[in-house]
Amino acid sequence: MADGAESPADAAGRIALERMFACLNDGSSFRLEAGAGAGKTYSLDKALRHLIDTRGAKLLRGRQQVGCITYTNVAKDEIAARIREHPAIRPETIHGFCWSLLQDFQGTLRQLVPTLPTWAERLESSGGIQSRRVHYELGYASVRDDFVSIRHEDVLLLMVEAMKLSKFRAVLTARYPILLVDEYQDTDASFVEALKHWFLDTGIGPLIGLFGDHWQKIYGDGCGAVEHAALHVIDKNANFRSANTIVQVLNRMRPALVQQVSDPDVQGEARVFHTNSWPGVRRTGHGGGHWTGDTTPEAAKAYFELLKARLAEEGWDFAADKTKILMLSHGVLAREQGYPNIPPIYAPFNDPWLKKDDVHIKFLTDHLEPACAAFLEHKYGLMFDSLGTGTPRIRRHNDKVAWTDSMEALIALRESGTVGDVVDFILAQQHMRLPDAVREREIKLAEAGPDPVEGESRRVTQLRKLRAVQYTEIIALDRFIDGHTPFATKHGVKGAEFENVLVIVGRGWNKYNFVQMLEWFDNGPPAAKTQFFESNRNLLYVACSRPKKRLAVLFTQLVTDDALATLANWFGGDNIFALPADPAEILGE
Repeated sequence: MADGAESPADAAGRIALERMFACLNDGSSFRLEAGAGAGKTYSLDKALRHLIDTRGAKLLRGRQQVGCITYTNVAKDEIAARIREHPAIRPETIHGFCWSLLQDFQGTLRQLVPTLPTWAERLESSGGIQSRRVHYELGYASVRDDFVSIRHEDVLLLMVEAMKLSKFRAVLTARYPILLVDEYQDTDASFVEALKHWFLDTGIGPLIGLFGDHWQKIYGDGCGAVEHAALHVIDKNANFRSANTIVQVLNRMRPALVQQVSDPDVQGEARVFHTNSWPGVRRTGHGGGHWTGDTTPEAAKAYFELLKARLAEEGWDFAADKTKILMLSHGVLAREQGYPNIPPIYAPFNDPWLKKDDVHIKFLTDHLEPACAAFLEHKYGLMFDSLGTGTPRIRRHNDKVAWTDSMEALIALRESGTVGDVVDFILAQQHMRLPDAVREREIKLAEAGPDPVEGESRRVTQLRKLRAVQYTEIIALDRFIDGHTPFATKHGVKGAEFENVLVIVGRGWNKYNFVQMLEWFDNGPPAAKTQFFESNRNLLYVACSRPKKRLAVLFTQLVTDDALATLANWFGGDNIFALPADPAEILGE
């Protein structure tokens, strides 16, 4: 491209921003659909800066703010830093935003809390809620003499109920005349439905701006696509990340959102490799279950090593900062990851440990492990944030000594003890807290007794087994999920980018069958399989859209003719390669 010329991506981005600014200026709600690499965060920053420049002073005079709902505390802090903590903008997680309003409606809360799940029983022994103040600080449920503390999950339930009240909606609109939602597709579905019903349906309420991409919804509890006649749809048809060859694959995969590239002259590469020539007996799983059609683990590993060697010869740099290996299969490196005893606890299901649906695994990997890492780096504020909202802070010297001693002992115990040892240690510390859901599971296990009994619940049995696992397996599992899957929570794979990406596609996940999705792609899935289809499609899209220069996709499961035809349409027939029948022989094994 000529120096100084506007690139196709820049032109597409400029048009999207102009349309977004027009909506902000005339008070129209909108949804900005920013596909992979389109610069969604840049667009949100531009929206916030535009609002600060054009309406910041007026908002402050009226004691109003722009509410900016983010998906994580990390994202909230990053937004605050980028806008230099301008007082006209309030970045918050969805829980923080909701509580900023709910906390001032104590009478309403006292009416609603007893109606929430488990709260009537919890309050009964204390004579009901009476005049107690409702707090949301620690994120777990408790009833004290003068207040009750609600759980994280209670906040959204209360918000949806409170939005039914006209006075509450009026206060929300008065405080936040503009409401921007980042990563809208991952936002709680009931909250989004309430926004649509009470504001978009009526035309009364805040200007609502949604930023995200429904094709990048890969978690189960988000709302996904948001459609409404009152939303102006702004497609950002740009890709500032990937080379032209990769972007063209994405465009053929997703023709409804065609992207323009930054530099059409940078071509890159995008190829598919399959193992259909393997002569061995393919796996059948549990009665024909979720391993059906895959190679053996040994063959999968051999094909993986063969392809790595081939790509390295072609110039791929497999250094961690250059190449990302994403596993859309658990059969290739499972035995080498260091957590062999965790998957069998939940077999035949993988979501409890892979997507952290199990409350213990979620707490240990998403909260305790980051807290320990922060402590070792002397980042004590981050440590407390990781452990949960409202965790007791250090107020005096004795608190500091207690926390230091506990964390040092805990870090050592992680290396030598079991999961049960670590959980019991935390329970024994007066200044440490377990999430409410974790404590409730522990109580149910204690009630069941130390030995397995016939007919005990599946969750009790699973927790009994998990507690016996060495904690080092949790550490290894955490590293695998964040290092080699799109479900990373700490390093943000969805927004991350790498020079090269190698995607391994196979079976072993009960909710995923990528070949089945490919077979249905042109004509659409059966009506009952829409959610299954979209989950598979989105995960593959997220994985294939990460690289800047080179993409390789390895299928260890058998790829049918119909699925191969879909891949050929996306990648081009010349970029589909059959790997040899015996990879081990070629590797000299």
